[in-house]
Amino acid sequence: METATARRGPLITAWSAVSPYGLERPEFTAGITAGRTAAAALDRGVWDGPVDTACLVPGFDSKTVLGRKGTRSMDRVTGLAVTAVGRLLQDPEGARIPGVGEDAGLVLGTNTGSAQSMMDFTRDSVVQEKPFYVDPMRFPNTVMNCAAGQCAIWHKLKGPNTTVAGGRASGLLALNYALRLQRSGHTRTVLCGAVEEFSPARAWLEFHTRRPDEADGILGEGAAVLLLESAEAAAQYGRPGLAEVLALEFGVFHTDAQVAPVLADSVRRALDRAAVQPPEVALVAASGAHGARGAAERESLDAVFAGHEPEHVPGAELIGDTHAASASFQTAALLATAERRPGLAGSIGLITSVDRDGVVGCAVLRLR
Repeated sequence: METATARRGPLITAWSAVSPYGLERPEFTAGITAGRTAAAALDRGVWDGPVDTACLVPGFDSKTVLGRKGTRSMDRVTGLAVTAVGRLLQDPEGARIPGVGEDAGLVLGTNTGSAQSMMDFTRDSVVQEKPFYVDPMRFPNTVMNCAAGQCAIWHKLKGPNTTVAGGRASGLLALNYALRLQRSGHTRTVLCGAVEEFSPARAWLEFHTRRPDEADGILGEGAAVLLLESAEAAAQYGRPGLAEVLALEFGVFHTDAQVAPVLADSVRRALDRAAVQPPEVALVAASGAHGARGAAERESLDAVFAGHEPEHVPGAELIGDTHAASASFQTAALLATAERRPGLAGSIGLITSVDRDGVVGCAVLRLR
């Protein structure tokens, strides 16, 4: 199975990252470019579960960051997403950036939404007094598209609103969907990204489903969001563009032995569609998956570049396994690296993703 998207034109003109480095984009840029790890010991008075170390958004609390109004029943994954979208839509003075009106669309990648909300609601339906007393205000949190819906409500986005679930590849799948929305004429401006939370529920799920070769991965959380516009719209509002999306490709594998050849084939197709030769690729942001799949990802890149060694952009090794948000953070890390190094303008960046449920993906960007 293969899917592909490639045409010249759409630009990434802005981005935000609510990350283990902090709530702001400059904090993410500084942390990534300095190669600083965000891993820290968990406060056992606050967090329980099977892990002792994680990469958390420091001090994040929805009520503190967003205010008390409308956040009483807001779960962590929704709070992270609403915050990231809000940061993207604000200029340095706190006003809304021009050109992103109510008709803008939003595509948000996730894994399951909030695993913690699902487990808590299910538990309440079992242990509370009959007739199964639960808090109805918390029911929307159990629905996968809750975060995207709340982002639209909070920030007055009335265009197409879509949630895409694809594990580690969610950010690339969201980007692919956003481009399709633009090209089909459903919206001119699209916000796209992905979100992942850290929670005891997620930690337990990872603990019980990870293979032994993946056990040393540190969990992370956060949200990263991109603004996609046409070149004409970007010029109209004075946004020069940060990167041009040249191609996206996806593939499916059924066994670990297929990961390397399937991903390598996807990367070759993407480069071919973008009219880019492997030696032209300057930066690679790989997913950094642990264990055999991570090794296969590295093997596939070695096969594609055959002696050429693009610069590696760090990601998961610094901010942890952000799972559904990983590909969006990889994109943000690529843009952050280019932001600090003007000499990279015009060069090519590659993003790759490998998900344990059998999806691989890649994106080719031209940095501006």
